[in-house]
Amino acid sequence: MEENIPTQAAPAPTEAAPAPTETTGTQAPQRPARRFKKGGKPGSDQTEFFGKEGEQELIEKVVFINRSAKVVKGGRRFNFSALVVVGDRKGKVGVGLGKAGEVADAIRKGGEMARSAMVGVSLRDATIPHEVFSHYCGAKVLLRPASPGTGIIAGKTVRAVLESAGVKDILSKSLGSKNAANVVKATLQGLLSLRLREDIYRGRGIAIKKVAAPKPPELRPPSESAAATA
Repeated sequence: MEENIPTQAAPAPTEAAPAPTETTGTQAPQRPARRFKKGGKPGSDQTEFFGKEGEQELIEKVVFINRSAKVVKGGRRFNFSALVVVGDRKGKVGVGLGKAGEVADAIRKGGEMARSAMVGVSLRDATIPHEVFSHYCGAKVLLRPASPGTGIIAGKTVRAVLESAGVKDILSKSLGSKNAANVVKATLQGLLSLRLREDIYRGRGIAIKKVAAPKPPELRPPSESAAATA
């Protein structure tokens, strides 16, 4: 008697994956990826990411995120507000406050508002031209110019505005209220009140006289060298 030995069925042929097709048309621009500093986390002053607007590279810093709750019949409804500072590190800076039901949407709205509200500030090299003291509501901020190599001596809230504006050497002191929104606006108000000497003279119609730098002793004529030593 012959036994019926079951035979394994051959595996069904698998369909080949379709080849990628080229798409035509313009694609929506993608939002640049965030770059977190070491130890940073979303919602802190260390959160920043870079984006390009035309040929201009902008830096965006999230200074503060606040959460508010509304009690309704079904429970609580949360809303978020994000304070964002945007600058090009070349003398332009803007501040925006975005509000939404999600943190990401609040940051996006705040960044858009800050970009549309960017203003130029007067800087001298890597510092500010003169000392300035500004206040906004209960916040008071003192800014002083510093020599090259000093760095930014400031708190996290004031530092975010100064770094975005392009200041590298400065001394600052935050007095009064510690409210992040008021401190940021007081710092921005102080930067906007800065004036260069050339701009002041130009506004008054005064010509700026250029004084030549003194020559070193080895390049002076013999008569001038003898008069200087006498």
